[in-house]
Amino acid sequence: MASSTMFVMGQRKWTANEVARVKPLVFLIALYPLLRWIYLGLSTGLGANPPEFLIRSSGIWALVALGLTLCITPLRRLIGQPVLVRFRRMLGLFAFFYTFLHLLGWAFWEHGASLALMWQDVVDRTFITIGMLAFVPMAALALTSTHGWMRRLGSSWQTLHRSVYAIAALSVWHFWLVRSGKNDFFEPYVYGAVLAVLLLARLGHFLRNWRS
Repeated sequence: MASSTMFVMGQRKWTANEVARVKPLVFLIALYPLLRWIYLGLSTGLGANPPEFLIRSSGIWALVALGLTLCITPLRRLIGQPVLVRFRRMLGLFAFFYTFLHLLGWAFWEHGASLALMWQDVVDRTFITIGMLAFVPMAALALTSTHGWMRRLGSSWQTLHRSVYAIAALSVWHFWLVRSGKNDFFEPYVYGAVLAVLLLARLGHFLRNWRS
């Protein structure tokens, strides 16, 4: 009977092929911010200051992608679908992609790609310093996200990639410092709360394993 083939979510394990069929859709959804910027640019919808709009927007979408990346592990544990891990690298690379665009906008539109001016900004402004401290290890994670690097680094690969939580914390701190100039903390607090929940989920999983 057809009913005998139905399973409650979490009981039937999704296959790699099923995930592979969904991946192109997730990829297109992750491209939404870029496609939206192109549309707004062609329709003069980027506002009075397009560079500032794009720098801010790319930073926010980098945070969103980073948060979604961190959600994968607790979600797959919660619903019992280990194969969801196959989305993690793609979402992590999109987080780096939007972070890189955020950095490029700051470098070219605010400093004309002048290394001296950029370095001075890093030294003088705390939120830029924190942003750079988040970007450097994120770049390392992106570069070592391939299977080849996993084999080369061995157990060190896992240690390196656990730094994503520190990167997320620094990113939220960077965002909080940016918004402090306008005394607008609502969104940084939301991202901070989401990160706290994800960290607590990881800590809870660690403690359960340690006790067992």
